[in-house]
Amino acid sequence: MAIEILHLSSVVRGALVDRDGDRLGRVEDLIAQLGFAPHPPVTGVVVRIARRQLFVPIARIPDLQPGRVQFVGDTVSLKRFERRPGEVLLSKDLRARHLINLQGARLIRANEIELAHVDGRWEVVAVDPSPRVALRRLLPRGIGRRIPAGKVVDWASIEPFVAHVPTARLRIPFRKLARLHPAQIADLVEAASHEEGEEIIEAVGQDRELEADVFEELDAEHQIEFVRSRSDAEAARLLATMAPDDAADLIVELDQDHRLPVLQLLPGAQQRKIRTLLNYNPETAGGLMSPDFLCLAESTPVSNVLEAVRSSTAPPEALAVVFARGDDGRVTGSASVVRLIQAAPTGTLGSVVRPNPAHVHPDWDLHAVTRKMTDFNLTVAPVMDEQHRMVGVITVDDVLEMLLPTGWRRDFGMTSVED
Repeated sequence: MAIEILHLSSVVRGALVDRDGDRLGRVEDLIAQLGFAPHPPVTGVVVRIARRQLFVPIARIPDLQPGRVQFVGDTVSLKRFERRPGEVLLSKDLRARHLINLQGARLIRANEIELAHVDGRWEVVAVDPSPRVALRRLLPRGIGRRIPAGKVVDWASIEPFVAHVPTARLRIPFRKLARLHPAQIADLVEAASHEEGEEIIEAVGQDRELEADVFEELDAEHQIEFVRSRSDAEAARLLATMAPDDAADLIVELDQDHRLPVLQLLPGAQQRKIRTLLNYNPETAGGLMSPDFLCLAESTPVSNVLEAVRSSTAPPEALAVVFARGDDGRVTGSASVVRLIQAAPTGTLGSVVRPNPAHVHPDWDLHAVTRKMTDFNLTVAPVMDEQHRMVGVITVDDVLEMLLPTGWRRDFGMTSVED
């Protein structure tokens, strides 16, 4: 049996009639209860009767029809409508608003909301982001019904913004956002309004590491936008969990009055790393590099090297290559993690590494770094001082980020609102 689908726009502004078909008032909105159900149930109707906005429970509405909603009962309660926790007004709160489409991690605009009659109750089942369906609200009802639906999005993949529903006491569930990659969450933040972006940041803030990862993926404009709204202590807490090179880039963008106070609030180890990075021009190898890497003595057994990789707090991309040093501290070679896994565990790091690894120097500009990494097919380039000692590493993603034009995500539609 086919499921009956109803467009929200065909019900709102329709007539409220009694069992005899006489008009009682007008339908203002439908109420849904958000919670853990993939398709929220419609729990009531907001109607206007004699200039009063009243609530009618869905149990008193045996059927919803385009342009006409029938009320069953002898009297209508004259108690004014008051929203309960978790309730949303489908038209006022959600229609024509931004929603998060978790399938694909994009923002969509709810130009139409679709309802279905399932197992004896009405449920919110889908959103239609197609711009053309917005005409249904503008055209006469008879003409508007003829506008075909676009490609709908299942409500099970949707999350609304609290900013649109300030009195419903809702929160974007962290568990759902946490399934996305930090870059996808950053795309959502950049496409959203400031208030919507704050909600997303607040939701991921339950996991400090994820929050830091998202901030690292944001463009400089949005990083500053959200950091400026925080106290020095809150900003320092965030920067303490970010990669030192990303934290250094963000500190440079802070207002002069806040840079030193925020820096002084950082843990000692993080503060030292950032201060070192701030000594370099941000567009040189020294400014691009991360001070977190793994460089061990040549005599270290391979089994111990792999254990050091497992326990290291350096970024995973920097751990793709392990470096060896001699007794004088100079770098003597490098080995990929794959090469180490393939080697005999009783062998030494020195017996596995490739000698004289290609490297860059702190004062090299971006083009020189790019040429070196391209010529030698490097995913991780060691940055060495004049004494051939390592001071940091540059990973290929750092170079790509610098080479891509500012605002590239917007230019390529990565942060646009999905239609």
